Amino acid sequence: MRLGGAARLRERWNGTGLGRRWAGARRGTRWAAGGAAVAVLAGGGAAWGYAAAGEAAVRVHEQRIQVVDGPKDDQRVSLDTSFYAPVGRRTGPAVMLGHGFGGSKDDTRGEAERLARAGYAVLTWSARGFGRSGGEIALNSPDYEVKDTRQLVDWLAKRPEVRLDGPGDPRVGMAGESYGGAIALMTAAYDKRVDAIAPQITWNDLATALFPDATGRGAGDGVFKKLWAGIFFTSGARETACGRFLPSLCSMYQRIAETGMPTEEAVATLHRSSPASVADRIEVPALIVQGQSDSLFTLDQADANARAIARNGAPVSMVWFQGGHDGGDPETGRIRGLVRDFFDERLNGTPSGGSGGSGSGGHGFTVTRAGGIDSSTQSVVVEAATARSYPGLGAHPSTLPLSGRRQTIHNPAGGSPASVSALPGLGALGGIGDLGGGAAFGGGLPADMPGQSAAFDTAPVDRALRLTGAATLKLKVTGKGDVPLFAKLYDVAPGSGASPARRIAAPFRVPDADGGREVTVTLPAMDHRFDRGHRLRVVVATTDMGFATPPRPASYQVEAVSGLTVPTVPALRAPAAPLPAWVWALPLVALAVAAGIAATGRRGRRAGPAAAYDPDLRDVPLEISGLTKAYRNGHLAVSDLSFRVEKGQVLGLLGPNGAGKTTTLRMLMGLIHPDSGEMRLFGHRVTPGAPVLSRLGSFVEGPGFLPHLSGRDNLDLYWRATGRPAGEARMAEALEIADLGTALDRPVRTYSQGMRQRLAIAQAMLGLPDLLVLDEPTNGLDPPQIREMREVLVRYAAAGRTVIVSSHLLAEVEQTCTHAVVMSRGRRVAAGPVAEIVGTSGRRLEDAFLEIIGDHGGPA
Repeated sequence: MRLGGAARLRERWNGTGLGRRWAGARRGTRWAAGGAAVAVLAGGGAAWGYAAAGEAAVRVHEQRIQVVDGPKDDQRVSLDTSFYAPVGRRTGPAVMLGHGFGGSKDDTRGEAERLARAGYAVLTWSARGFGRSGGEIALNSPDYEVKDTRQLVDWLAKRPEVRLDGPGDPRVGMAGESYGGAIALMTAAYDKRVDAIAPQITWNDLATALFPDATGRGAGDGVFKKLWAGIFFTSGARETACGRFLPSLCSMYQRIAETGMPTEEAVATLHRSSPASVADRIEVPALIVQGQSDSLFTLDQADANARAIARNGAPVSMVWFQGGHDGGDPETGRIRGLVRDFFDERLNGTPSGGSGGSGSGGHGFTVTRAGGIDSSTQSVVVEAATARSYPGLGAHPSTLPLSGRRQTIHNPAGGSPASVSALPGLGALGGIGDLGGGAAFGGGLPADMPGQSAAFDTAPVDRALRLTGAATLKLKVTGKGDVPLFAKLYDVAPGSGASPARRIAAPFRVPDADGGREVTVTLPAMDHRFDRGHRLRVVVATTDMGFATPPRPASYQVEAVSGLTVPTVPALRAPAAPLPAWVWALPLVALAVAAGIAATGRRGRRAGPAAAYDPDLRDVPLEISGLTKAYRNGHLAVSDLSFRVEKGQVLGLLGPNGAGKTTTLRMLMGLIHPDSGEMRLFGHRVTPGAPVLSRLGSFVEGPGFLPHLSGRDNLDLYWRATGRPAGEARMAEALEIADLGTALDRPVRTYSQGMRQRLAIAQAMLGLPDLLVLDEPTNGLDPPQIREMREVLVRYAAAGRTVIVSSHLLAEVEQTCTHAVVMSRGRRVAAGPVAEIVGTSGRRLEDAFLEIIGDHGGPA
C-alpha cells in the first residue's frame, strides 16, 4: 500500500525478477469465472520501448484486458495492461509486476524493460480502481483483485512468448512492492500456477497492521493507526470522500475514524484481504523483502509471512533493507540484484552465486546496515550481513536488567499534544531518512512530551551489542479500564542525549488495569548496534501522533517487572571490505617519492653553503628568507616572502584565497620546492626528508586517513611509519586532545567532517613537536570545539613550543594568536604582534585586515 498519485506519495518499484518453479510444487488447473473468457478489447497496440545507448529495444504491447469478478462473478472490469516481450529469445518465463497503492502500471515500466532485456516476458497492469483501469478498489480482496490476477495468468498462458509448464500453465512469478507485494502473496495462495514470489514492504495481516495490539488479545482490541489509514482512504478522494473505493469499504473506514475503534466486521474484511487468511496455501519459493524504516508494515509482518510459508515446506529467504514507507535508503540497485538472482535461480535454474537465492549456496537472511559516512565520497556506507537461515525475531536472547522506579504518566485531554515516533507517509516524498537510526528526519523531531512517558534504562553495555529482532519486557500498568500505551527503544550514548534506535512505536492495550495488570510488551523489531558504554532505554508513552488515543485525561502508573530480553543473530556476517586499489599502489608511490627525495637531497648537499647549519638560529623555530614559488602556468604563488617566528608564539598566517598561505606551508613541510629563497627550522635549512622535519608536526590541506581503519589504528600506523620509538608518541595526550570517545575504535569512513578534523589535529600533535603547523584547523568544528581548540593551542605554546595557524576566521585568530603575518597575492603585507596590527584605537583585526589588503592591491 505504498502511496502515490495526487498526494505525491507515488509508489516506486525498487526491483524485480522471477525464478524457476520449486521442484515438487503442486500444479493447479486453469481458473475461469462462470466460464467467461478473458477478452482483449479493441484499441490495443504495440510499440518499441525506449532503449538507452548500448541497450536492446524492448517490444511493448499495450492492451486492455476485460475480466469478470465480484462475489457472484457478475462484474466486468477493463484492466489497462502492458506486455513486454522477452529480448533475445523466442520464449521466456513470465513476470507479473504489481504496483503500489495510488500508482499504476507506469511506475513499473523501467524495471519491466530491464527484465525483458534479461529474457523475461513481463506483464504489468494498473490494478482495479487505479490508473486507467476500471472498477473500484477492494484492497486485494479474493473476490476482486485476486480474481483479476488469476485471469491475467490465463492471458499469459495464451501468449506465444511465454514458456509453459503445461497446458494453460505458464511458468510465472510475481513481484511487487506494498500493495503489489500483497497481491503476489494472495495470488500464489489461490492459483497454484504461480511458481515464485518476491513481495516487498507488504503486509501479512492488514487488520493487525492497521490495528496493532502487542498484548495479543486480537485485532478487535487493537490501537487504531489513524494517520496511515487516513492517508489510504483520502489521498485519492475526488468525487466522493473515499475516491474509487468500494462503497462498503468507504463506510467501514468512516465508522472507524469516528470512534477510533475497529469493528468485528472491519477486522474480518481486512483479514480476508490478507495473506494471513490463506497462509497455509502459499507453497512456492519466496524472497521476502521488508524495510527497516517502516511504521506501516513493520518487520513483524514480514516475519509472519516467512514463518507461514516455511511451515508449508517452501524455501524462504528474508531481506531487511534500510528503506521503507517512512523513507530511508531504498537501496534500489542492491534489492534489484537480490530479487533478480532469486528469480533467475527459481525460474531459469541459474545459480544465484550466493546473493539472494533460497536454494543451495544462497543466503536465507540478509540485513543491510548503515556503516556511517565514507570520508572520500561523503555518502552513506551500506553493507550487507548474511546468514544461511532466517532465525525469526527472538533468536539467541539475553536479558539485561532495567532500572527505574514506578512512574506516573498522564494522557492529556484530547490526546494532544502527542508524542512523535514516525511521520506516516512523508518519507515517501523522497529522501527523508537517516543513517541507520530512526526513520524520518534523523533525530530532529520532538519525541516524547513531558509528563507523558516513563523511561527504564539498562546499565551501560560492556561491549558492543547488536540487537537483531524484537526485544521484549514485562510491565505492570495500573489505570482505569483499558489503557492504550506506546513502547519504543532508545540508544543512550555517554554524555549525550538519547536517540531513537528506530522511529517506530509498538502500541499495546492493557485491559482492565484498575487493580494493576502485568503484560509482556514486544518492542518494534529492528537491527541496531549499541556501542560499548551505551545504554538501552525503553520509553513507554501515553500518546503517539500516528494513533488514536483516548480523548479523556487520565493518569497511569507504569513499572518494569522484568529485564529487557534482547535477541541477537551472531551468524550474521558482513564480508570484509576489500582494500581500495590505491592502498596497494601506495608502496609504489612511496618508493618513487623516496627516490625523488634522495635525489633532491643529493642535489641539496651539492649546493654547498646553502645547506649549512646556522648555530645562531638554533633556538628560532622558523625563519623564512626571500621565499619565491611560481607554477608552470606562470602564476606567482609566493613572492620574496620573509618573516621570522620566535619560540612560544602562536602565529596566524592570514590572507584571502590565493594569497599563498597553503603554498608556503607546503614548502615548509618539504612537499614542494621553492624556486628561490630558503626556510630554516631551528637553524637547519629545510629540504625534503631533512631530519629536522621530525621536530615539526603538521596538518595541511585536510585530513588524509585510511578509511577502513579505526582512528586509533590510523594514529598508530602513522607513528610507526616515522620509525621513532612508541614511547615518544605521547599518544594519550594526543587522544585527550582529539576527545573522540568510543568513535576512536570505529572505521574512519564513519566519521563526520569535524571528527576527522580532530583526529588530524591529534595526529599532528603526536610526539608533541616543537613546531606545530595547522592549516584551517577549525574547519568542520562546531563553536564549542573551536573554543576548545583555541585553548589547546594557547596551552601548547605556553609550554615553550610554537604554533603556526593558517585561518580565514579572523575573530578566532584575534583571540588565539599572539602574532600575525598578513599575505596578499603571494607577498607579505604586514607582520607583527596582533595588538600592533589592530592598533590602540579599539578596531578589530577584521577591520585592520581589510584595510591592509586594500592598501596592497587585494580585495578590500
